[in-house]
Amino acid sequence: MYKLLLLAALLGCALAAPINDDTITKFLSNADTDGTYGYSVEQASGIAFGEQGQGGVGARGSYSYISPEGIPVQVTYEADENGFRPQSELLPTPPPIPEAILQSIRFIQEHPTPEELADRAVRAQQI
Repeated sequence: MYKLLLLAALLGCALAAPINDDTITKFLSNADTDGTYGYSVEQASGIAFGEQGQGGVGARGSYSYISPEGIPVQVTYEADENGFRPQSELLPTPPPIPEAILQSIRFIQEHPTPEELADRAVRAQQI
């Protein structure tokens, strides 16, 4: 009888404990002998991140959280021999190239210098 009462008291305490924002609500992990791996973690605060890939070859993953302004942030990424490439609507993008610069580039391509013509001839022979 006392054991049942003790078990009920412990269960009640466990259920009454508050969940912190740092509390992990989901954790999945997998690692295989061929170097492939994957993991996924979620916290009570809304932070989530995960990745899968092969060690030394490449990886794909994502992470998400709620910004201090209350905006949901979602970032996906890929990392391999071409570098780290994140994608998100919230990442800054460069401004468009001004038309005058584009015209200058076209002019340079259409009117090569004698040195550029000589360089092109050498490169054509190397191929």
